Amino acid sequence: MEIQLLLTGMAIGMLSGFFGIGGGTILVPLLMMMGYDIKSAVGISVMQMVFSSFYGSWINHKKGFLNLKEGAVTGIGGFVGALGSGWLVSAVPEIVLETMFLAVIGFALYRFFRAPEYSEQESGHDLSPFVLAGAGAVIGLFSISMGIGGSILLTPILVGLLHYPLKKAVSAGLFFVVFSSVSGFISLSLAGHIDYLHGFLVGAASLIGVYAGIHLAAITVHRKYKKALIVLYIIILGMMLKKVIGV
Repeated sequence: MEIQLLLTGMAIGMLSGFFGIGGGTILVPLLMMMGYDIKSAVGISVMQMVFSSFYGSWINHKKGFLNLKEGAVTGIGGFVGALGSGWLVSAVPEIVLETMFLAVIGFALYRFFRAPEYSEQESGHDLSPFVLAGAGAVIGLFSISMGIGGSILLTPILVGLLHYPLKKAVSAGLFFVVFSSVSGFISLSLAGHIDYLHGFLVGAASLIGVYAGIHLAAITVHRKYKKALIVLYIIILGMMLKKVIGV
């Protein structure tokens, strides 16, 4: 079991580093296939996100892909927005919430696909902290209500709607996970749902994958990198659509 967890951690870490995602969308089902119950799987996944998001964000900052100030403003906005998730889930029917989510990510993905190519060195992406905090708040509200980390929404919105350079948007997405994963880790720890030993094994192993994933992303040309992201988002959008229509 330990070997499986280590290999799984490395694989999820590579996806986190390359795509700038938390990895829970993939890790939780894999852990459940290994025999973990949903609560334990979520706890291990959140612990892995803490490892990968902190380490990945540090590497991205060293490479010049992460603007800590802008990332922090977006993350804090997401944290505040997430506070309203309980109200949203209670007030809005699940089918309406899922349809709204599909509409937002579908529109963002369309704009992401149509977005012009921006150099990672361009300074024209500077945005008002109010815009970044507002975007973070909306993403935090929707993503936590849907049980996902938020980076899957953040990257296409930053690129497609706010004209952020692609690799910097991906780095901002992974940094966004820092805020949600820490909050989730504290909450789940207090509730007694963290398997610390197995969470540590997966999280520690994910650091190797994160390192490899970020370096692979750095050498991947813009066009191929964008296509890989679009494929990922289409798969996730398809999974959500399947859930909504119940096929």
